[in-house]
Amino acid sequence: MSVEIKGVLSEIIFKNDSNGYTVATVETEDEVVTVVGYMPILNTGETFAFSGKWIVHPTYGEQLEVASYRQVMPNTLEGIEKYLSSGIIKGIGPKLAKKIVESFGKETLDIMQYRPHLLTQVNGIGESKARKIVEAFKEQRELSEVMLFLGEYGISPNYAIKIYKQYKDKTIQFIQENPYRLADDIFGIGFKIADAIAKRMGIDPRSPYRVMCGTKYLLTQYNLEGHTYTPREELIKQTAKILDVGEELVEDALVKLALNNEIHLENLEGEIVVFAMPYFYAESYVCKKLIEMAQVSLKPLSEDLDKEIQEIEEIEEIVLANNQRQAIKEAANNGVLVITGGPGTGKTTTINSIIKMFENHNLSIALAAPTGRAAKRMSEATGKEAKTIHRLLEYAYIEEAGMDFGKNEEDPLPSDVVIIDEMSMVDIRLMKGLMKALLPGTRLILVGDVDQLPSVGAGNVLRDIIDSNVIKVVKLDKIFRQAQESMIIVNAHRINKGEYPYINKKEKDFYFIKKKNQEHIVQTIKELCKERLPNFSDCDPIKSIQVLTPIKKGQAGMYQLNNHLQAILNPPSPYKQEKEMKDKIFRVGDKVMQMKNNYNLKWKTIDEEDEGEGIFNGDLGYIYKIDHEEKEMIVQFDEDKLVTYDFSQLDELELAYCITIHKSQGSEFPIVVMPIFWGPPMLLTRNLLYTAVTRAKELVVMVGLEASLKSMVDNHRIIQRNSGLGIRLKRFLDENLLEF
Repeated sequence: MSVEIKGVLSEIIFKNDSNGYTVATVETEDEVVTVVGYMPILNTGETFAFSGKWIVHPTYGEQLEVASYRQVMPNTLEGIEKYLSSGIIKGIGPKLAKKIVESFGKETLDIMQYRPHLLTQVNGIGESKARKIVEAFKEQRELSEVMLFLGEYGISPNYAIKIYKQYKDKTIQFIQENPYRLADDIFGIGFKIADAIAKRMGIDPRSPYRVMCGTKYLLTQYNLEGHTYTPREELIKQTAKILDVGEELVEDALVKLALNNEIHLENLEGEIVVFAMPYFYAESYVCKKLIEMAQVSLKPLSEDLDKEIQEIEEIEEIVLANNQRQAIKEAANNGVLVITGGPGTGKTTTINSIIKMFENHNLSIALAAPTGRAAKRMSEATGKEAKTIHRLLEYAYIEEAGMDFGKNEEDPLPSDVVIIDEMSMVDIRLMKGLMKALLPGTRLILVGDVDQLPSVGAGNVLRDIIDSNVIKVVKLDKIFRQAQESMIIVNAHRINKGEYPYINKKEKDFYFIKKKNQEHIVQTIKELCKERLPNFSDCDPIKSIQVLTPIKKGQAGMYQLNNHLQAILNPPSPYKQEKEMKDKIFRVGDKVMQMKNNYNLKWKTIDEEDEGEGIFNGDLGYIYKIDHEEKEMIVQFDEDKLVTYDFSQLDELELAYCITIHKSQGSEFPIVVMPIFWGPPMLLTRNLLYTAVTRAKELVVMVGLEASLKSMVDNHRIIQRNSGLGIRLKRFLDENLLEF
């Protein structure tokens, strides 16, 4: 027999976050009742009506097994105060809740909803505070309705909050119309989650919405793997297999998506391939603009460049290698130039000499790199201001376009010369943004190490440009004597050439500690970070030591190593606030990393003298403050930049005592510690090892199996990326559209 009880949720005894199964206690007017069941959306302090049947647990006694539940507004003074003081409404804590209820009694909630201006009568609530409280109250009521609706379809509270922020009061209507829109609109909700919702809503698995969304999902998966396009036949087969539908339905979906201008079909070297439109536009534009800029006839800078270069050598007290001199000359004479080379080959000296040459001719110069850390390194190396590419291009919210670059064809960069460092990290869409902001006649100099891992984003821009033989390239290959003193640099080049590194040379900077299994590897890494390395080099174990690993999961993977290192480097303390987030805990003092570009996040410096927007994928910071009443966490980036995260945004952050080698690109750390173990050959490659080694400035310590180290050096497998930029550039060359 079904019964209904109504009361205030007083305690959540147990909750399974993966499926929402909850055991909680509810205070009714007469008694305290234990309720059990699948209830993913519950907050202590809120009042609910629970429907279900009574059961008797052999250990815990009588319980209500809940079949359905709904939120109701409390109607007693005690219930209203508990509701307001529970922390659900941002800006109201226990003290303020008591004041509000004392002022308005049982009318409190009606006043907050219908006469909010009266809140200013409460001591401590001004107009601004009242406005924020009312907005939070309105949002909370709408959000509760949305969360209960989405909870029926297995959506977690964190995702429910994101969905509500996107659609607001239209949330339920939009999802009922087409749940697959969630895959397009909400970060973190992919096709699989949207498909699960649609299935529960009874949508036909052969629905055109589903097949089109599934096709775009597969195409996106290829993009996330670094490909700008996918062979048509492969896409059809994989989509049909994953969706469990006929291939003819996927073919129909491709036609509709092409007609909707959401994808582009093209014949590339005899094969029909599929592009998501942003990648097709990006490749086509970058190719066209590179050719245009390379073809421009530049006015000669000097009648005697050799003499100028000699004067720069004398003033700077340097001796340039032949290919460094060549790079300086090509920079003067070409609209687009690529300078590539490994560590210790003089890239920085070459860039500085090029800057000096252009300054001697009164040309304006802009310096940039893909990440904040890489830009900071560039500034330190040149003594000039360097910005992230996003900041250089003034990325911001723009009317009608949304988030976009302020610098473009209508408002190009005013610089005569633009120099971009760490080009291996630049993906095709960022490259398009850069090229749109450049006028033909501007000199573009691209600097990078082509042997590093390619960009995280789709494309293979630097390698494609170099391999096309269309754009002028100078390779720096001489290792200078001072660089030869560093085993880090010597070994980086040995690894790149397929030779085993020298290890454990006395009084050098490259060490290998042999351990037989991952358990011993992890234990040694903990000892190194906690005591051995700080004692050896007198360094800060959190800020100076960076553990790099090839993988995310497993004993020596990023997740477990982070948990181990957090426990010993920043253990729990009654003086440190914490916030639990799914399977991890954030604690004041933790090192964290931003895992996606977020151009809307506002930052301000500690002294409040500067502010701006944008935190980017791979940025490292430290947790500065956790505020449970405001449901916020403040992270400090770049020494003095403070960023406030709402608790619902914390899935954008990961602990960063250990990060993957891919995420370390463009960074330098004083000390790098790396576990070496057996793993998939497709992953443990030579250029992965090379990238890890070249992240260290002062010391590399590897821990693990020497045979695995040698196996990585021997494994010169380069995962093929489907990228059309090189093909497009070669087309121009083959069609004799260029004259070199």
